[in-house]
Amino acid sequence: MAGHEDTDFSCFGGAETLPPNVDKRTPRRTVVVAPSKKDDGRSHPGPPLDPADFLWMMTEEPHRTRRTAIMKAHPEVTKLMGYEPLTKYVVFGVVSLQVSIAIYLRHTHPLSWTFLALAYIVGGTANHNLFLAIHEITHNLAFRGVNANRALAVLANLPIGVPYAAAFKRYHLEHHKHLGEDGIDTDLPTRFELLCLNNVLGKTFFATFQIFFYALRPTFVRAQTLTKWHFINVVAQAIFDYILVRTFGVKPLLYLLFSSFFAGSLHPCAGHFIAEHYVWDGLNQETYSYYGALNLLAYNVGYHNEHHDFPSIPWTRLPALRALAPEFYDTLPSHPSWPMVIINFIRDKEVGIFARAKRLAKASQLTGMVPSPISSSCNDTSN
Repeated sequence: MAGHEDTDFSCFGGAETLPPNVDKRTPRRTVVVAPSKKDDGRSHPGPPLDPADFLWMMTEEPHRTRRTAIMKAHPEVTKLMGYEPLTKYVVFGVVSLQVSIAIYLRHTHPLSWTFLALAYIVGGTANHNLFLAIHEITHNLAFRGVNANRALAVLANLPIGVPYAAAFKRYHLEHHKHLGEDGIDTDLPTRFELLCLNNVLGKTFFATFQIFFYALRPTFVRAQTLTKWHFINVVAQAIFDYILVRTFGVKPLLYLLFSSFFAGSLHPCAGHFIAEHYVWDGLNQETYSYYGALNLLAYNVGYHNEHHDFPSIPWTRLPALRALAPEFYDTLPSHPSWPMVIINFIRDKEVGIFARAKRLAKASQLTGMVPSPISSSCNDTSN
């Protein structure tokens, strides 16, 4: 096939088992801002992946190498690092909005069009924004102090209805430190998901209920050691939910829970869950960015290659990072649309639960053992 001369097919173990008519492929889904000789932005950079297994990589995750190269080429990048004071005001505003709407709907039937429309359009967007606020705060980018960031995360968690901020912090730091490492990075689908959800119906189920997969999968894959912040998170959420129900009835709480479900379901913003790390178009690429307008509602999480390269740069300065180092980012394929990512994920045979890059955990490569939960190498793992 044209455009494959420079592709290293050794990365695609298992692709040789696919049917020979690989020319009958779905259209290319990713785009390139600055096409290169290696990737013209139109041809498929590689063959389809084997749908019977994940893409197992023998190389190190790419972000550490690119971070080093960017810092060498642009040492002024360090000026972009640090906390963002605006974050706390956005959190206060969105939390106030959600609580106000929840109370406003206290006399509205939960299955009415008004209730459901507000929960999907406004609530789903707002709670998704809070999910990503917690993501931002997890990297200690809202305040200088660690405890202030943790307290803000607990506050941002309140309209979500169930406590998860403290648990998310540790899992997410491991996701950065051990990207793609099987048994450690809990963002990765499990073998069970691969076997059960690798068809259109299964992918539709996954995309509809992915909020539950991301919430429950970590507890089965990798247990955490509980800390006082887990306790604070649970107690604060229980008190908030109790006061809300006791004062205004159960409907406001239902609004918040519906909002959280929609935020992680078939919602335009939820496309980022799939867009970020699923492998597309036969690419040997583990992380994808999105530069569209929905970033305005999502703390610029679409700048995902940029975020993984420099987790210490806050959301407001990620566009500046890309502008500073276009030679590193404009040649990387990215997604033009989050909503279309969900649609294409469901309907395309070339992408599915199998389309994730995995590598053996570093310790298992040497000893055959997976590291114990909560590696000491993770940032900020104190109580």
